[in-house]
Amino acid sequence: MTNIAFFEPISDTGRPDAGLRYRPTPFAASLWAPGTLNGPAVCGLAARAVETEFGDDEFVPARCTIDLFKAARDIVTSTRVRIVRSGGRIRVVDVDVVQHPEGADEVLVARGTTVFLRTSTNPPGQRWHRPADAVTFHPPEIASDDDLSPRFASDAADDTVGEWERDMGNHQNGHRKRMWSRAAPIVAGEKLTPFQRAVVSAESASLVSNWGTTGIGFINCDLTVALSRLPSGERVGVEADVHIEDDGVSVSNAGLYDADGMFGTALVTAVNNAAAQIDFTTVDTSERYREA
Repeated sequence: MTNIAFFEPISDTGRPDAGLRYRPTPFAASLWAPGTLNGPAVCGLAARAVETEFGDDEFVPARCTIDLFKAARDIVTSTRVRIVRSGGRIRVVDVDVVQHPEGADEVLVARGTTVFLRTSTNPPGQRWHRPADAVTFHPPEIASDDDLSPRFASDAADDTVGEWERDMGNHQNGHRKRMWSRAAPIVAGEKLTPFQRAVVSAESASLVSNWGTTGIGFINCDLTVALSRLPSGERVGVEADVHIEDDGVSVSNAGLYDADGMFGTALVTAVNNAAAQIDFTTVDTSERYREA
């Protein structure tokens, strides 16, 4: 089993109101800029806080929106959650992700809202869904459960689905992309829940949608995950579905899959960050998984 995680828990006994705080690990580091945290780490910590405080087996976290409006730094981080509405069929919870610079005031770096809906049965009748022969996401076979290295695939020039492989550099093209990965734990020593796994994995919607011929130059400012059910199994797939861009702003939607099929979608908006463009033909992303 891997010892990779995004955060390590720490106790702050110097302040009785501080609660539990977390120190980022090297695995949480972002490729965009030194000393900053990646999106999956921040989104995962927010999702974990919401579920830990207000999760319920009779409710599914049907929508989770996280606004990423300030770069999170490699410093001590905490979360605050509050319930907005608790009804018979809907529960709404807000979360703040807060950082604590040494000797300075706390800084709010992200905030989110999760909507929990009570599960039941579907209404009568038939409704449209994507036909089985139109589904283009088919996960690869991976032999080891301990293999955290993600697999990537992109469509060929004739729009046929390409082969799965580890090397990101082979998929730096202008075609539709997909990813199959096993999310890392959010906090060391804890196992991921299906909801946490879905949110951490869904943040890659920005990667598979905004990654083009010169790498990725759009950085997402948010993430909205919509789930009809929770994923099963250890791995989640993300496949680009919609991408539009104008005047330095992009909007992208991706499908979320497990081995049983599609279970949700991920929506991201992103802004031009070409000054820090990431070229995956020159960056070795596999190194982060080598301690697994």
